[in-house]
This record gives sequence, C-alpha cells and structure tokens, in this order.
Amino acid sequence: MVDLQIPRGFSSLIPSGEQGELRAQLNRDRRIVLLSGTPVVNLRSEVSGVSARVCRGGSYGFASMPEVNEEALRRVLKSAEENAAVLDRHLNKGKAARKAVPRALIAPGTSWTDAEQKVYLDYLRELDAWIAGLPHLTSRRLVVACDSTEKHLVTGDGAEAHTAVPRCYLYVDLNAETKNGDAVELSKAFGGFGGFDDWFRDPAELRGQVEKLHLQLMEKREGVYAKAGKCTCILGGELSGMLAHEAVGHTVEADLVIGGSVGGPNLGKVVASPLVNMTDFAREAFGETAPLPVYCDDEGVEAQDAPLIRDGVLVGFMHDRESAQRFGALPLGNARAYSFSDEPLIRMRNTAVHPGKDKLEDIIASVEDGYYLLNTNNGQADTTGEFMFGVTLGYEIKKGKLGQAILDTTISGVAFDMLKTVDMVSDKVVWESSGYCGKKQPMAVGLGGPALRCRLTIGGR
Repeated sequence: MVDLQIPRGFSSLIPSGEQGELRAQLNRDRRIVLLSGTPVVNLRSEVSGVSARVCRGGSYGFASMPEVNEEALRRVLKSAEENAAVLDRHLNKGKAARKAVPRALIAPGTSWTDAEQKVYLDYLRELDAWIAGLPHLTSRRLVVACDSTEKHLVTGDGAEAHTAVPRCYLYVDLNAETKNGDAVELSKAFGGFGGFDDWFRDPAELRGQVEKLHLQLMEKREGVYAKAGKCTCILGGELSGMLAHEAVGHTVEADLVIGGSVGGPNLGKVVASPLVNMTDFAREAFGETAPLPVYCDDEGVEAQDAPLIRDGVLVGFMHDRESAQRFGALPLGNARAYSFSDEPLIRMRNTAVHPGKDKLEDIIASVEDGYYLLNTNNGQADTTGEFMFGVTLGYEIKKGKLGQAILDTTISGVAFDMLKTVDMVSDKVVWESSGYCGKKQPMAVGLGGPALRCRLTIGGR
C-alpha cells in the first residue's frame, strides 16, 4: 500500500522567496473487457511517485521520481530548484514572484471499495449472458473501467490538500446489421464518481437501461440518412456538453488564449444567444455534487466555479496562477496534472451549459422539419471554435413529432456563431463524465448541458 502522506514541515524546505509545490500521487487503473463473452483484456495497474515544482523569476523548474518517500521528496525538490535556477539564468524573465493565494487545508473524506478483478468479471459475465439473448445482435462488447487519482499536495505559501477522485464505468457496446448488411452500433456508459460497489451490485438492475439501448439500436437498424445541409436541430445534453467542452472550453483556457485562440478578442462581447450561460464547475453544479468534483488544483488553489458565458456574453477565462496574474484575474483551481510526472496545465473540470425554462417536448413540437441529435462518439474543435462532432444516435423531426432514426452522421459549425442561433433551452441537464480530455496529457473531466434548439450544418450520406 502506497503511503501518500508528505511529512509535516516539508513545505518549509521550499526556499524563501520561491514559490512551488510538492506532490505525492497515486493513479490506479482497473479494466476488464469482454468481447461476445470472451475476456480479451484484464488490466490492473498502479502508478505512483512524487514531484516538485519551483518558480524563480518567472521560470519554473520541475522534477519527478517514481518513488514515494522522504528521500525522493528531498531529491525532486533539489532538482526542481536547480532546474529553475538554470532556466532563470538563461531566460532571465525577471518577473516578480507570483502572488500568494493562501488557502485552508482541504481533506475531503472520499472513500471507495477497490474491488478484485473477479468481482468485475463475474458481474460482466452474468450481464453478458443475458444480453446474448437479445435479438438481431451481431456482436457485443462489455467493459468495466475503474480508475482513481489520489494526491497529497503541499505548497510553499501554506496550502495543503489530500484529495481523491475515484470513478467507475461499465460500457455496453451493441452491434447489428441493416437489411443491406451495413454495420450499425450504439454504446452507452453507466456509472460515475465513486467505486464499483457504489454503482453496480446486481446485473439485473441494468437490464431496463440495456433494453432501451437495444431498442434504439433496432430503430437505427431501420434508420435513414440525414439530408445534408444547414437545418434546425435539437442538440441533446451529451452533444451540448461536448460543444461546451471542445468548441468553447478550450478556446477560453488562458494558455490557449495567450496562444491566439478566438476567446481572447471576444472577452466581454456577445458570443451566444442571451439564453446561453456556461460555467466550469468545481464541486457542485445546479444544487448537486458535480460529476467529478475538484476540491483543490495542483498549485494549491482551492477550486471554485469559473464563469465563462453569462447571458450570451463571454465573461471569463480559466487560469493557472501565472496566467491569472498576467490577466489580473483570480485563479479558481484549473491547474491540474494527470500523473505524478506531469506538470500542472490549465484544464477544465465540469464544464456545462446551464439549463433553461423550456420543456423538451415543447422544443420538439416547435420543429417543423429538423433533427433531434442525442449521442456522440467523438468530437474535435480548434482554437477558432470551429467544430465537427460525430453523431451516433438521432431522429428525424417532422411536423413537431419524432420520426425515423438516422444513421451515423456529423454536425459542424463555428461555436460562437452557432450559439447565437439558440432560441430554446431545456430545463434538464444531462452529464457525461466517462471520458478523458487529451490536451497534452489525459485528464478526467465532466461535461454536460440541456437540450438546445439551434441552426447548424449536418452531414448526409
């Protein structure tokens, strides 16, 4: 068992006048994959180590070691100091020390059960045996993926935090064929923050949700291609969340703003309909615990919500302590590192569009000819806000009623243009938190949103 406790008083070893952090970290990963009843992956790994970062004259020195003990802490701190001195000598930025952000001690009491692999496998086999009896499936894939990140952090300016973020998901992938022999598939992730026992006790409890997924696949099996072009669409919560993260969130991360993203020149300007509000949430969102709560970032800043869009106006960026000082803003806990060997980067936490006042059924009824788009399997966007997302589940809307399912397609546009066309926003938020954001290093994030009625371009056959 890895002891992540950094001995008391170690923060005082960071030289006076230099700011920095000491971090001990443990990443756990448990994964089992069942392909049509056959186990093909059985993974159980743990990665731990310590790191130190020291700032001198605006230059950061960083060092890490794959050990967790007092000697390793002293060695990485000494190496980080030496690296900072070398960089300061060559770069000579001459910046004043970053402003101190004193915070209270943080030690949230998150606990979870680290189950044995056999527990996961037995659960998957029982569920798979039942799924095998569903009609018209050509193959099926079940995955249990449980990971956790535990950290103990101390900083030179008095912050200390011991945090843990466990999450566990069960993915169900179902495959079938159309009458023409073309392959169609649908996937869904079940689970969330916590351990396996928090979400999965009896495989029979998932049957209703898997039956719904199977029904949607059967509808897609009889589906049609969307008509390519610009049209009225309703983005379900998963897609509006993907838009919030990929096409807006990355453009307002301060390091990308400094690099020339579209967010920079639009600060304080109208970038969306007045119905659109967006926030990067830290611990709670809309009166409930956020999907992946973050209590403290890896610079020792206590996490707080970061407002991004308010009533259609771009009002802020996400910062680390250095960029916050540059922009005259407050850091709100967005500096995060994936592994002990990674330096903190500006990252999102739980980024979402706020709910509105419209009922989903009323939004659907308002569309004469368009599409209701629910699920996505991928998404990409650049720093201009231009995006393209894959759509794996959607339905035609004809005269205010849902029609046939559509086959896989894409949607595209420019976020700040498309958001200005939003004229209805549903009153319920759908969250997704099973994936990773891939900005230089992976990072577990939550994203979400309500259904949005808007105009955008959809792909065809």
